[in-house]
Amino acid sequence: MGKAKEPEKPSSAWQGTYGDMITLMLCFFVMMYDPSEVDVTQLATITQSLQMQETETVSGGLSLSAGRLSDLGNNINSLPSLEKGKSLGLAKKKAVSLFAPDKKTNKITWTSDERGLIITLLSDNFFEEGSAELNINETRESLLRLAEFFTSPEVKDFNYRIEGHTDSTPVPASSIYPSNWELSTARAANVLHFLADYGVNENKFSLAGYADTKPKFKDSDLPEAKAYDRRVDIIILDEGHF
Repeated sequence: MGKAKEPEKPSSAWQGTYGDMITLMLCFFVMMYDPSEVDVTQLATITQSLQMQETETVSGGLSLSAGRLSDLGNNINSLPSLEKGKSLGLAKKKAVSLFAPDKKTNKITWTSDERGLIITLLSDNFFEEGSAELNINETRESLLRLAEFFTSPEVKDFNYRIEGHTDSTPVPASSIYPSNWELSTARAANVLHFLADYGVNENKFSLAGYADTKPKFKDSDLPEAKAYDRRVDIIILDEGHF
């Protein structure tokens, strides 16, 4: 009897089409993703629950036991409230829409960290080097948008802190400020005075001057780095940083 003929191996040509489809789907969802809509508090809550599942050994699956659910509730309560997290997300959306012209001209930028939403005034636009006097003529529209932002419903329930910064260049001997400490604090105070003149509640603000102690870049001797060091940060504080 002759040897049976082995069946041909199935074609793998479909794998190329399948891979292309997965890549296209990935590109589609990346395009749909809007990072400005991420709720920081909800993301932290989800991360916390996933970490707890990884560290918990249970039988019958990955369900959390009643005790762990109770712990999860306590951990969620220790985070900023969901309502406050949603409000901070609304504040960020407001900043993105309102300060779009200022970001395009590199006058105002915004970021966020554990303290809250940070709106940065790049002070080469707002102040002369070594000065704390606001350059009203050049930045009037930006400052008016800033006042509009801090009187808007999206941020009315928050507290704020204005932080002044300088680069490492010492103030000249002719300066009215003894050092960069006074210069950085005066810059923060003058921004607050302008906002108060346009109806912003100054009682919701605190001030701080950091001189050159918090540079944006490690190599702060470069002219480009110094330009970013000369700034004023206005922070919309979350609950944990009042």
